[in-house]
Amino acid sequence: MPLPSTVDVAIIGAGAAGLGAANTLKHSGLSILVLEARDRVGGRAHTIKAAPDVVFDVGCGWLHSADQNTFVPIAERLNFELDKTLPPWRERAYGKAFPQVERDDFVRALDEFYDRIEDAAQSGKDGPANLYLEPGNRWNPMIDAISTYVNGCELDQVSILDFDAYEDTNLNWRVRRGYGALIAAYATQIPVALNCDVRLIDHSGKRVRIESSRGTIEADRVIVTVPTDLIATEAIRFHPARSDKVDAARGLPLGLADKVTLALDEPEALPKDGNLRGATMRTEMGTYHIRPFGQPCIEGFFGGRFARQLEDAGDGALAAHSIDEIVSFLGNDFRRKLKPLTESRWAHDPFARGSYSHALPGHAGKRAVLAAPVDGRLFFAGEATSPHFFSTAHGARDSGERAAKEVLAGSLRK
Repeated sequence: MPLPSTVDVAIIGAGAAGLGAANTLKHSGLSILVLEARDRVGGRAHTIKAAPDVVFDVGCGWLHSADQNTFVPIAERLNFELDKTLPPWRERAYGKAFPQVERDDFVRALDEFYDRIEDAAQSGKDGPANLYLEPGNRWNPMIDAISTYVNGCELDQVSILDFDAYEDTNLNWRVRRGYGALIAAYATQIPVALNCDVRLIDHSGKRVRIESSRGTIEADRVIVTVPTDLIATEAIRFHPARSDKVDAARGLPLGLADKVTLALDEPEALPKDGNLRGATMRTEMGTYHIRPFGQPCIEGFFGGRFARQLEDAGDGALAAHSIDEIVSFLGNDFRRKLKPLTESRWAHDPFARGSYSHALPGHAGKRAVLAAPVDGRLFFAGEATSPHFFSTAHGARDSGERAAKEVLAGSLRK
């Protein structure tokens, strides 16, 4: 079906932010339409059946800060079962590859590093996080590896003020049927135009004109929820140009966190929901979640420059490296027990170009700049605009709700 010619509010992007905005506006009396470039909703949240007995979240998988996560009540309302098992990180390592005494030493070094960041941030002066590594500490490469999982990038690219602004209550739950499946269900009864790649937002006239791969639509107001790299590279252009938004987006690039899932024969030989990693003393490493939900699989997780190298090496490179690394930890017998199922390639996804945002050193204030409305007609949401829950799906959803309320406040003033 063709696009309508006009709508009160156009929302660009059907990820968590766009759906948060649409759900907030759906009973407002305003006509709304979500324009989504992909052939599905969810954005960087996507659940698939990797095998008949393996549910895999290709994107986000953890409800971080679950006691404050607004997707928790949504999951309960939509009858999605929540799993409150402790997450497989920090002290929950398995096997001899990372002995307990070394794990304790590593966690201590990691916590001391975080304390130094927190202390330094109190000054209000920004800088790269790698400056706060203890010189000569043997765990520094692995602390950098943790950053690639948490931030999607190495510490030299992380603003300490932004890092300190992130809020985490250390309560992390999962969705048994998949976080991506929950977010897709959250789109029910929301009008969405799929395969609708927006290229231009022309706000030069009385109404905003949006040009897309499916035609042109006009709107009184537009909520932009796309990943920062699409704004930074001007894959979506503004007319007149919005150099403030492009500059802000460039200061908030998407890092990279990729996942792979491997089928596991004889799964009962390993504990469910365990963590596997070695004391490898290097940043270029994976971390492995053994039998998530008790499923017969192992999930691998990679971040930063190493994840990008593996993506660039082509399909199957994440799986091949994962199998080699797991075999080095568990023994050669495991090679025959592991089979690649699927892997993410977020850097090569044209509508994402990465996983989640981090502020470059000196750019912590750019989240507020990106979030600010323009002329009461252009509004901005997405995880990168969240002041404290950036890089999370619930931070994205909440930002969409915030932008929708800004739209409604403007409507009331007219």
